[in-house]
Amino acid sequence: MHDLTTDQVRRLVEAEPRTRLIDVRTPGEFSAAHIPGSANVPLDLLRANAAGLQAAHDDHVVLVCRSGVRARDARLIAEAAGLERVSVLEGGVSAWERDGAPLRRGRGTWAMERQVRMVAGALVLAGVAGSAAWEPLKWVAGAVGAGLAFSALTDTCAMARALSVLPWNRTGRAGGGDLLAALTGRS
Repeated sequence: MHDLTTDQVRRLVEAEPRTRLIDVRTPGEFSAAHIPGSANVPLDLLRANAAGLQAAHDDHVVLVCRSGVRARDARLIAEAAGLERVSVLEGGVSAWERDGAPLRRGRGTWAMERQVRMVAGALVLAGVAGSAAWEPLKWVAGAVGAGLAFSALTDTCAMARALSVLPWNRTGRAGGGDLLAALTGRS
């Protein structure tokens, strides 16, 4: 399918009430803020259970993340599993909120992009500051810079993937049965 704007998703949900909004962010991010009515199926859980997914329904699935990057990755996984009516919310939760659509807020963790910026910045700062005492630490800053450049060029993020497995990003984790229920409407 294709990317949908906030208005298009709202109209789709009104026209097709069985549309599934699947948020592929970490449970901590989902807990902090999510679109009402969406279900949380983290990207790493979707990826780990991809072999078990099957197209058991013809309901439309709209995948959501913070900006759209992880949701586009999830769309490839869902389509490879046989789901045919899969779209991505263009701009993700950020666009949803910017367009004035409601979010359900709670307590959760920082958005993954913010966590990446914090860790990358801390590593660069530590590498530069530490290199005053031990010169080879400057390469820590260089390695982080190279990783960020690679991340931008490939539209992937190894640091985000690593951070997603930390305990605060895994709270409230759904099991494989919840994954299938969210995507197929079955328990």
